[in-house]
Amino acid sequence: MTAIEQQKLGKTLWGIADKLRGAMNADDFRDYMLSFLFLRYLSDNYEDAVKKELGADYPTALDTDSAESRVLTPLQIWYDRNPDDISEFEKQMRRKIHYVIEPQYLWKNIYELARTQSIELLKTLQDGFKHIETESFESTFQGLFSEINLDSEKLGKNYTERNKKLCEVITRIADGIATFSSDSDTLGDAYEYLIGQFAAGSGKKAGEFYTPQQVSTILSKIVTLDSQDPTTGPKKRIDKVLDFACGSGSLLLNVRHQMNCDGRRGIGKIYGQEKNITTYNLARMNMLLHGVKDSEFEIFHGDTLLNDWDILNEMNPAKKIEFDAIVAN
Repeated sequence: MTAIEQQKLGKTLWGIADKLRGAMNADDFRDYMLSFLFLRYLSDNYEDAVKKELGADYPTALDTDSAESRVLTPLQIWYDRNPDDISEFEKQMRRKIHYVIEPQYLWKNIYELARTQSIELLKTLQDGFKHIETESFESTFQGLFSEINLDSEKLGKNYTERNKKLCEVITRIADGIATFSSDSDTLGDAYEYLIGQFAAGSGKKAGEFYTPQQVSTILSKIVTLDSQDPTTGPKKRIDKVLDFACGSGSLLLNVRHQMNCDGRRGIGKIYGQEKNITTYNLARMNMLLHGVKDSEFEIFHGDTLLNDWDILNEMNPAKKIEFDAIVAN
């Protein structure tokens, strides 16, 4: 995807956000919109992997003359036809892409509920977010959507009004990004663009959760140089990198990007710590949305100045973790 297309996608999403948030402040609407983008990425990535895994067994069309016409995703058809194989299938998916999503919580189903103004949308979203937090990944992402209050009166005075608002938001997002690629680079760039736009709209507090790309790139290029002799250029590999006040993780992701170009071998594991719960959740979503597997990063919710994180407070030399690079804004 070209830089122009990336900018176009970002502006499309920002335009949707600006029109739909109404009386809601930018920070609140940010959490809803970024969460829906995150769900869309997880779903599309999962369905692509499912197609490869099932091969010829993947249902390619819905049979409108059968009882299965009620089904909104091909994966749901497969689940209905193969109940005895579901457990083994999900184990295989966890091995391959590290997570599973049950058919009813996939973005295509969520979008269809929104498009048809189904009264079940809000409840399905609530159940879906809980499913992703507690069951999708081997390592649970408890509280990942804790800042997304789908029962908030900011969405509407009652369930019906809130459901209607969510139908509108999700339909507009789905239609707006329908013509763009759903790969991790494309949506990851769009995610970063939106975080930057919401940061700019937050005034002087923006630096609390987002490092501007220009600053981030300079810092990343500095720490990836060979520290023994910088004139030899970048290191071939960084085993561990830490940002002890990581915000939404944009700086860590920039270090990863620098290490993944020019034939270098990347980063072994990413570590970050963030005190603000909303920003901590953004960081975890941001990692996954950029294609970083849950086994390749560890983000901790805590205060660095208070030594909240045990691994950074370890005094035993044999157990102390050493980092190849440490960054912070």
